[in-house]
This record gives sequence, structure tokens and C-alpha cells, in this order.
Amino acid sequence: MGTVAKEKFSSQAAPEVLAALREIAEAQGRQFQAVLDEALRDYIDRQQTERPRRHVMASFATSLEEFDSLYRELAK
Repeated sequence: MGTVAKEKFSSQAAPEVLAALREIAEAQGRQFQAVLDEALRDYIDRQQTERPRRHVMASFATSLEEFDSLYRELAK
């Protein structure tokens, strides 16, 4: 797999936002930069698309399969 080019930038964020990202990175055993990159990509995806995100639709489909009979009863 090739190396992905990275560009250094400087910005500011609320301390609690940075602390939460650091906690997520530590809990997942990942680098802070990787978690930040993922968060930025998710934000961009939400802003650029009007359709639901893939993981949301996948969870919805799983829920329909698992609870189909319950949903049918509730719809009555």
C-alpha cells in the first residue's frame, strides 16, 4: 500500500473536543491524527451528501431484519 501524502496545518478547537478525540484515540489504540482525519472525513461526507451514510443504512437494514415482526405489530 502506498504512502498517503499529509499536509500539516494549524487550527484551534475547544479543549473538551480535543480531549474527547485524544480519549477515543487512546481507547482504540490509534494515533490522534488518524482519529482527527476520520472525524474530518465524516464531517465532509455529511456536508456533501444528501443521502444517508452507508453505516446508518446498514444498521437500519439489520434492525429491519431482526425486528421485522415487532415493527409490523407496532404499525397496526
